[in-house]
Amino acid sequence: MRLTGSLRGRLLLRLALVLSLLLILASSAAYWNARRAADTAYDRSLLSSARAIAERLYDEDGELSVEVPYIALDNFAYDITGRLYYQVLDLQGRSVSGYEDLPPADASIALTDDYPALARFYNAEYRNTGVRLVSLLQPISGASNQGMAEIRVAETLEARERMARNLLRQSLINLGVLAASALLLAWLAVTAALRPLQRLRLEVAERRSDDLRPIETEGLQREVRPLVDAINHFTGRLRENFERQRDFIAEASHELRTPLAALKARIELGLRSEQPADWRQALHEAEHSTDRTIQLANRLLSMARIERGARAVAEGSAELVPMAPLVQELALAMAPLAHSHAVALALEVEQEFAVWGEPTLLQELLGNLIDNALQHTPQGGQIILRLSAGRQLEVEDNGPGIPQQERDRVFERFYHQSPEGTGLGLSIVGEICRAHRAEISLHEATSGGLLVRVSFPA
Repeated sequence: MRLTGSLRGRLLLRLALVLSLLLILASSAAYWNARRAADTAYDRSLLSSARAIAERLYDEDGELSVEVPYIALDNFAYDITGRLYYQVLDLQGRSVSGYEDLPPADASIALTDDYPALARFYNAEYRNTGVRLVSLLQPISGASNQGMAEIRVAETLEARERMARNLLRQSLINLGVLAASALLLAWLAVTAALRPLQRLRLEVAERRSDDLRPIETEGLQREVRPLVDAINHFTGRLRENFERQRDFIAEASHELRTPLAALKARIELGLRSEQPADWRQALHEAEHSTDRTIQLANRLLSMARIERGARAVAEGSAELVPMAPLVQELALAMAPLAHSHAVALALEVEQEFAVWGEPTLLQELLGNLIDNALQHTPQGGQIILRLSAGRQLEVEDNGPGIPQQERDRVFERFYHQSPEGTGLGLSIVGEICRAHRAEISLHEATSGGLLVRVSFPA
């Protein structure tokens, strides 16, 4: 199982990385603390050996002599990994006893503040081996000698390094046990914390495909509730879409049933008659019903196309559409239809602008507005298409207009303002406006007709 494939695995992996970093830092600190502890312990022993030698200094016939006690060299007897060297120098700096070539302390090395003694601690190389030395100044006061003698004691570094390694090893073992325990406890804690998500998963998995009820948030942790609220919000919108589609299908079925039933009745009536005039009348009425049915079917297909286009716009596939060329092209295409209705179609471009959207939907919007205006504009009337300041598209006619109390209802599906309409024209326009986040409003034109204004966002 991939750790990064689950939330539990990711949490534990990140926790393990953090613990590893902390373990590295703690190990470094433990090493330096162990080395400091070893240096402190062995420096104290070095100073003790130097003091033991200093106590055995004596004056013999005007010359400084020393009897090195065994105890001075026995401080390190418990650890056979290191070697100990010493040297005693008289008041003139001449070697009195011990190894004559021990390296001296540099003059820049200050006296130690850790112990009440005139001592310097320093590191050097001796016989190709690193050593730690202490230089102790011992006052000498006698009849013929008066001054400072120097005692140097050196120890190889193997013993203190071994002690530091042992301390570090023990610290790492303790830290490793602590880290493993922390990971185990974290695993248990994460598993317990993720139980609400497991319950949520089971609840969603056991639901039927048509069950879009909100998920209960009672008993859920605060961190999980935003996720559940987002899921509930999404399922709520999905439920609304399904309900709208169900209502649309039911209304469309009802709207199609009426013209189809009328078409069948007219055909049957013509078939029962033996008069050619009745047949001709039946065919004319059937043609009219067929045209209305085709118009309604095209509107229904437009609604489906609009939903698909609106989804594409919402998913980020919109493009920048210049409105002036689009309106000009559609006006030229609709001019023959307007001429057949004896209506003048004019275009006014006060200010050009572009819209982020889907060109086909924008053409559908303008086409429906022109078609709606043609249905209500009398012969000899005029329809004006206008692009005005403020990113506004306007369609103005001099028809009867829409009463104030009906202006909110004309955007409902299958609301018929006249028997000839399908009740979908302005509904389609409203859907396209919502897809483009545009606002549509109805106003009374200066000529007494209807002014439809669509305001696009910047």
